[in-house]
Amino acid sequence: MELKELITEELKNDRTGRKIEKIIFNIILKHIKDMVFIMKVEEGPQFRYLFVNQAGAVFTNTMDQMIGKTIEEVLPFDRASALQQAYESVLSSNSVQTYSDELKLPGGETLYSQSVLTPVRDENDAIRYIVSVTRDITDEINEKKRLMLTEQRYRSIVDHNLDGIFAISFDSKIIEVNPAGQKLAGYSEKQMTHRSIYDLVAEGDHSKFKELFESTISGVALETLDCRFVHSKGHFITVHIRTVPIVIDHEIKGIYIITRDISEQAKNAETVKYMAFHDQLTGLFNRRALLNDLEEKIKRNENKEPFALLSIDLDRFKYLNDTLGHLAGDQILIKVGERLTEDRKQNFKVYRQGGDEFIILLEGNRRDATRLAQDILSKFSKSFYLHSDEYYISPSIGISTYPSDGKNAEALIKNADEALYRVKEKGKAHFQFYRTEMKSLFTNVVSLETQLRKALDRNELILYYQPQVELQTGKITSFEALLRWNSSEYGMVSPADFIPLAEDTGLIIPIGNWVIETACKQIRDWNKQEGNKIKVAINISPKQFQYSLVETIKMALEKYKIQPSLLEIEITEGAMHDTSETAPILKGLKELGVAISIDDFGTGYSSLNYIKQFPIDVLKIDQSFIRDVHNNEKDAAITTTIIHLANSLGMEVIAEGIETKEQADFLINSKCFKGQGYFYSRPISAEELEEKKIV
Repeated sequence: MELKELITEELKNDRTGRKIEKIIFNIILKHIKDMVFIMKVEEGPQFRYLFVNQAGAVFTNTMDQMIGKTIEEVLPFDRASALQQAYESVLSSNSVQTYSDELKLPGGETLYSQSVLTPVRDENDAIRYIVSVTRDITDEINEKKRLMLTEQRYRSIVDHNLDGIFAISFDSKIIEVNPAGQKLAGYSEKQMTHRSIYDLVAEGDHSKFKELFESTISGVALETLDCRFVHSKGHFITVHIRTVPIVIDHEIKGIYIITRDISEQAKNAETVKYMAFHDQLTGLFNRRALLNDLEEKIKRNENKEPFALLSIDLDRFKYLNDTLGHLAGDQILIKVGERLTEDRKQNFKVYRQGGDEFIILLEGNRRDATRLAQDILSKFSKSFYLHSDEYYISPSIGISTYPSDGKNAEALIKNADEALYRVKEKGKAHFQFYRTEMKSLFTNVVSLETQLRKALDRNELILYYQPQVELQTGKITSFEALLRWNSSEYGMVSPADFIPLAEDTGLIIPIGNWVIETACKQIRDWNKQEGNKIKVAINISPKQFQYSLVETIKMALEKYKIQPSLLEIEITEGAMHDTSETAPILKGLKELGVAISIDDFGTGYSSLNYIKQFPIDVLKIDQSFIRDVHNNEKDAAITTTIIHLANSLGMEVIAEGIETKEQADFLINSKCFKGQGYFYSRPISAEELEEKKIV
């Protein structure tokens, strides 16, 4: 027996059955939340409302108007038509049907409902009634729409994201990949789904990626900038990776891997890094790379394994660079770099410090450093070719070794430079190891420069004058002005120490101008007495030729109102190499009326062509010829030839460095016009000359 029949039978037997039945109907039809509509089926077919429960009445707000009326009479046409079709489908299908409906309220809100339409048959199995149980599903529909909107937003973020997004399971399998991820890896989503993400990661980065993956599974979002993926075509892609845990209902279900292709940026970063640590001209490592390598090497060198620094400077490169031009100089520097690096069998690295300075970091001891230095000198004995022309360049090399010459990068470089300085000082084109006694010398040079820069302001510079004697008569009518420095820090400093320093630092220009000014003032003072014709010769540095020399001398002559012929300019033969630059300057000086002499004649690149081209008044014979003139036939012959040459050309000739009577007698007999040296007088101050009545 069915439950319905059982309950009905039970209710018939029970005196209170009608009351219970009423209660059941009350609960089902009035107190449940679902809406209940009972429709009578009539001819047409038409469907007439017989009953609406409390929930239905509240939902439709039409209870009093609905009972006894058809659908078309109660509802607007469009809703009635749709509902009529739903009820007709119950008849046509002779089964339960489901119908969904939506109702737009005047305030703009939309209500959604879902109805189950159940046929009720009579004893002839004809459908006489249809019961509609309708549920308000507005909240469910709105939640579903909200979830769909959220899903669409998520899909939009994922699918249209320029970054590749991979959804990964706990066992590292790829679940889902967005279009950008497919493009980045070069595979379709189908090709990647269920594959391990490690198949895309470069083998060398597996351990790094695994650490990232496992940390994210534990709930930590991370990122890295230096992981590589392997593209389907086999090349590496440098990617920036961020990992985010996938959290559902407060539980981690997997991770998102968000990737961005930064291969171009990485390439640019590598270029920047290369530029930061390499010399742009030669391609060699630069000073920054040297400091990094030294610091790293010292830090890791726990056993104090020896290594050496070779500081290399090209001799006379500045002259070559100025003569040939900077472009040619750059090409020579490139060739030097190639020559230094051509032997890669030895364990060393070559760095360019800047200019013509190079450094080699050699793994090895003093013997290895000696062998390498000798090898470099040997290589540089071969000429360099540039535009079919041949040039010879010699290197000077200073060497420091670790750990004996320094335990940090700064000390090792400094001491190698000090050793190089000593090489330069002693004649260049060889090598020397650093020794502790060099330190004080080099420190003095640095300190010397500091004091020299202050010398002019402190009035520490003075001129001494050495008489130039007319050898035949003993008369003195001219002097050579010689620069001296009485330092408040060091006392009297030798010209051999400070004049080269002044040349190197450019201080020779203001110092040279001071000499011109002081000498002209002295000429004025000595020639105040009527009848005096005392001449003063001053030495001019080749560098002064580059700084308005003619104008400087002209201003001094006019300031002190002296005869130009009383000032003599001594230049070295080296200053006359660049004839195109020197000729107009000497011509300008000659037009002023200033006398011009060649100092140390015969010791440089002597050329009779200079005498022919330039307006020379005086030749000065260097003391190296005078020293042995009385017992060396060659010196005697050279000296005599210079004297005769000068006399024939109508020039004065002055012999320097006369120290003995024998030398003086030889020069007198050879008809040399003037002479100077300690045999006659050492250089002395103007005051002392005046006290001795020499002036």
